[in-house]
Amino acid sequence: MIALTETNLPDLTLLSRGKVRDVYSTSSPEHLLFVATDRISAYDVILRNGIPGKGKLLTQISLFWFSKLGHIIPNHFVTANIDKMPEEVRKYKDQLDGRAMLVKKARVVPLEAIVRGYLTGSAWSEYKTSGTVHGIPLPPGLVESQQLPEPLFTPSTKAEQGAHDENISPEQASKLIGESIYAQISQAALKLYSEAAAFAHSKGVILADTKFEFGLVPSTKSPNEETLILVDELLTPDSSRYWPLKGYEVGKSQPSFDKQYLRDWLVGVGFRKGLERGKEGEEGHGWTIDSSVVEGTRDRYEEAVKLLTG
Repeated sequence: MIALTETNLPDLTLLSRGKVRDVYSTSSPEHLLFVATDRISAYDVILRNGIPGKGKLLTQISLFWFSKLGHIIPNHFVTANIDKMPEEVRKYKDQLDGRAMLVKKARVVPLEAIVRGYLTGSAWSEYKTSGTVHGIPLPPGLVESQQLPEPLFTPSTKAEQGAHDENISPEQASKLIGESIYAQISQAALKLYSEAAAFAHSKGVILADTKFEFGLVPSTKSPNEETLILVDELLTPDSSRYWPLKGYEVGKSQPSFDKQYLRDWLVGVGFRKGLERGKEGEEGHGWTIDSSVVEGTRDRYEEAVKLLTG
């Protein structure tokens, strides 16, 4: 299987090329085409080679969660059936099938809505130093990978392509996007996480933390108002930290079904801040994933999708 790292749809207008998704306009002014490629990033760096089939796995799991959690908050998903998409999209069915979604156009809220249920990653690093997570004080004596007393909403800035997201306090986030929208987002994010985490646990999977993105669309009730909806991907191994429940043990890092395996490999072969373009720094041409790591990453994504949706 060959990885699709870049889409080629000459009759469509490419609006943006993100770390994973290519976004196109369509003949429908209200809709966009989201295409999940097989690109993969770690530490905000897009690797040179992708993970074959990863975009289809991401789409599959997003569709599963959009359906399962649709009662909590509306989302941007319209259809994944290429035959029901605008005519100019249908001609690329071979390239798009299984990895494309027609979605509602939304005004994206510039905030990464992160919910943490366990003490790990950057939250664990901050806690060790200051006893806080995103500036929120936590009880003393917690250890790595421990479940938090209750899930925490910990926002971060939504950085431009190539820049790094920055952890911010709830107070900073509220000032950034406004109190009303902040309250809606934090409540929705915590509900989404709690329900998803409970379901995942029943399938033998721990949802340690995840990232949501939200957007605003014109309200159907009032032309001058906007409605908050979920956008982008949902609870994929790209945006979430999934651990196997079997063998879970506090006080140490956990094996994961997400990108941590790739991150660990990248650091192991010499990646550090400042070497985003390769081992030679500015003269480098990026990082190429070893074939065994490509396979191992794909296996982990496949297992997560199978456990959660199967």
